[in-house]
Amino acid sequence: MRAEFPDFRLGSVLATSFTGTLSERHGDAVERIPTPRRLVDWLAVYGLDVDSCTPDQLDLARELRESIHAAATAAALQDTLPAFAVRILNDRSRQGRAAAILTPEGERRWRLGPASGLEDALGVIAADAIGIIAGERDGRLALCASPTCRAAFFDTSRSRTRRWCDMNTCGNRQKKARFHANQRKSAILTG
Repeated sequence: MRAEFPDFRLGSVLATSFTGTLSERHGDAVERIPTPRRLVDWLAVYGLDVDSCTPDQLDLARELRESIHAAATAAALQDTLPAFAVRILNDRSRQGRAAAILTPEGERRWRLGPASGLEDALGVIAADAIGIIAGERDGRLALCASPTCRAAFFDTSRSRTRRWCDMNTCGNRQKKARFHANQRKSAILTG
């Protein structure tokens, strides 16, 4: 049943990966969490297991996603953060109840309690976004160079010069387009 949905774009940064559940924002948009169950599946991939999600909660999640995207885009462009986005991020962060745990590998993970619900998972995502936008993590916010994507992503590469939100999609698409343009140009020059 779930094979009918587009694959998730999974990244190592929770908040910007969450914004990637809507891709190709400036082209033919691809919604990767079209149903409440699909959001539950996405959260489980990140260890934020919740039992259920209502259509209203899916709307809250999408509102948070768009707020993170708006704030991250503004931060990447060094613009003023949109007031609505700041308000929603703060509201969702305050509503969440989760504990930070340390894994045996020395990494921080979030753990929801047995009575946790979707709002608690959204609180974790909001808190992660706040930390990134506030500059608390080593890396920089950037926007995908693809003109149809323009997704905000968190660049943790050594040189901080990454251009694509996802090399396997946006990066490869741009490389192919450049390759085909060069082939056409060569054919014209040699033909």
